[in-house]
Amino acid sequence: MKYIDEFQDPELARRLLDDIHATVTRPWALMEVCGGQTHSIIRHGIDQLLPPEVELIHGPGCPVCVTPLEVIDKALEIASRPGVIFCSFGDMLRVPGTGRDLFQVRGEGGDVRVVYSPLDALRIARQNPDREVVFFGIGFETTAPPNAMTVHQARKLGIQNFSMLVSHVRVPPAIEAIMSSPSCRVQGFLAAGHVCSVMGVEEYPELAERFRVPIVVTGFEPLDILEGVRRAVRQLERGEHTVDNAYARAVRPEGNPAARAMLEDVFEVTDRPWRGIGVIPDSGWRLSPKYRDHDAEHRFSVGGIRTEEPAECRSGEVLQGLLKPHECEAFGTLCTPRTPLGATMVSSEGACAAYYLYRRLDVPAAAAREASPVV
Repeated sequence: MKYIDEFQDPELARRLLDDIHATVTRPWALMEVCGGQTHSIIRHGIDQLLPPEVELIHGPGCPVCVTPLEVIDKALEIASRPGVIFCSFGDMLRVPGTGRDLFQVRGEGGDVRVVYSPLDALRIARQNPDREVVFFGIGFETTAPPNAMTVHQARKLGIQNFSMLVSHVRVPPAIEAIMSSPSCRVQGFLAAGHVCSVMGVEEYPELAERFRVPIVVTGFEPLDILEGVRRAVRQLERGEHTVDNAYARAVRPEGNPAARAMLEDVFEVTDRPWRGIGVIPDSGWRLSPKYRDHDAEHRFSVGGIRTEEPAECRSGEVLQGLLKPHECEAFGTLCTPRTPLGATMVSSEGACAAYYLYRRLDVPAAAAREASPVV
């Protein structure tokens, strides 16, 4: 297949669904890791077309959603300071911190700018040598290479007024944490294809073997996801647990060597807190000592901020796959995209946002009656 609409072909989708229906003989629970996959599943109703024995559990693969509250508060603190130009991708501006978000900081006079590339922030720093320019660098292995390249360029060009607030996270340690949880129900994974296009698949066989779960590298279009489900179910039915690349048009086993080399030069692995989940060992990156001068957290001395999540927000359970968004009492009432309690309702990859956009009218009447009233 050559064009994107071919990966949405209804006849091919029906054939894949028929194969899955014919293969499955018992209940299986699969987790799609990426929030982009979650949105595709909910938008196209894929979970409703699968046989009832196959459950899709939404994982913590939304980079905005897992950025911890304390990092959001650090961003708010830095963005509020005089002389700072704070640059971010647009989906971070409405993520709630403690009491406010970056939009409110901008409304209060802070210079908060939306950019479309970290190199845009570097250009702004060159144009404003008398001001501190900070880029909010978040995301999984997919967005880490361009951020690493930008810091590398800043050091190479001697742009001293540029720094980055880093909150990058890594997928394999998250899979390990999920599978190690006593409440885990996951029996197989649909791994994020774009992450594997950067990092390759070499970290996954050990996880598949240790936890005895199939891991299928999967794309994002409906046929990609159905093929991933088909392969995962087939392995489960056969008692197999291997890594299978169903996204070979984009993923090579070794990933992208140039991108990986840049990551190894600029970043070092560190423990990282995930919003609503807690600290996962070795699950993040921070700037290596060689590039520490461009570390905004170090430059602005905001390392001591400590926070607590709002009690009514259950996004942590959603991110761990323990709760579907519409099962939260605040869903669609206290928590909406305009008045979000957590990042999962804000991000374009958040599970709560997907359910609000495509499924809020499907919330069971009993759940709707039990939900808190709008205040």
